[in-house]
Amino acid sequence: MISIVIPARNEAAVIARTLKGMVEGAAPGELDIIVVCNGCTDETAAIARGFGPPVRVIETIVGSKNHALNVGDESARGFPRVYADADVLIPIDAIRALADRLRPGGVLAVAPRPRFELSGCSWPVRAYFDIAARLPAARQGFGGSGVYALSEAGRRRFGAFPNVTADDAYVRVQFKPHERETLASIHSTVFPARTMGNLIAVTARAQYGNFELARLVPERWTNMGESNHKALVGLFKDPSLWPRLFIYGLVTIQARRQARTRLRTDTFVWERDETSRAARHDLRE
Repeated sequence: MISIVIPARNEAAVIARTLKGMVEGAAPGELDIIVVCNGCTDETAAIARGFGPPVRVIETIVGSKNHALNVGDESARGFPRVYADADVLIPIDAIRALADRLRPGGVLAVAPRPRFELSGCSWPVRAYFDIAARLPAARQGFGGSGVYALSEAGRRRFGAFPNVTADDAYVRVQFKPHERETLASIHSTVFPARTMGNLIAVTARAQYGNFELARLVPERWTNMGESNHKALVGLFKDPSLWPRLFIYGLVTIQARRQARTRLRTDTFVWERDETSRAARHDLRE
């Protein structure tokens, strides 16, 4: 049985879309899906309960993603174990592929590659992701795909999820590059921010999470993998990419500046994008 833990906080607009993508085509008893509604004030729990088995719903008043991950882990029944954001699409075939790759024991952690749904996004947002898709980070599903999966041995690599901003990056650095794998042919669908301002805010949150982890677990930070710097220098050789490289650089610089300021002043705020949720909520039919 494959267990899937989904932390969800006020995700009524998208939770049905996510669950429908998972359960369609699943065999009876194949999945054990735990939706952990943490601090919800909307209809997320009711919508998720409407799916019935294999979906279970746990509600907690603690509005924390990491707390929700731990609560879901305590209730999960099987391995491999998948952790998925509530606003990401991953179909049953992709879930099976992740689980199958973990079962031989060669790798301990796997992730799909992200496929960004850019319809309705502004040109600067599309320009940013065009450059991002050309970089080494795009080949690493940890920290971009919204989904990762662990074998039972992989899950034993660390204890409870700590109170950190970037749970996916925290999981990633627990494993050396040869112990984890991003499956190039398997994709999750990610719905990014539609506007430049929201993209910078969400990117700043991700940068803050990286800075936080580099300070908290410096001994593991070398496990992050290949840097984007060399690839970016190579892209500058193509003048046709310069406008998009400018946008990418602007977003990155602004996001890092915001993240460093928040880290220095201890004023972190969880930046949640609502534009992707409000614009593309496909409810269960």
